[in-house]
Amino acid sequence: PVSGVSLVAQPPGGQVAEGDRLVLSCSVAEGTGPLSFSWHRQGSAVPLAMGPYYKIRTVRHQDSGRYHCTATNGGTVADSPPLWVTVLGEQDPPASGPP
Repeated sequence: PVSGVSLVAQPPGGQVAEGDRLVLSCSVAEGTGPLSFSWHRQGSAVPLAMGPYYKIRTVRHQDSGRYHCTATNGGTVADSPPLWVTVLGEQDPPASGPP
């Protein structure tokens, strides 16, 4: 069976400035057989992409939301915990405030 699905964002924590690049990667702790991955966003019924990576070259405000990946080996299906992607821009100043 497939288990221990994890999702990692680059930049870490899923906080990305508008116009920057976002890369999400999915991995499993355990799983035998050929693994396949799909990417999902809350509110969308159709997978965003297939494969262990999901890349957005130029992030826009509408890309913010909750993402997760699903791993399957054809028999078992397992989801990663959700990751909130936050797009920072002029409308959303960083919580740290001015420098």
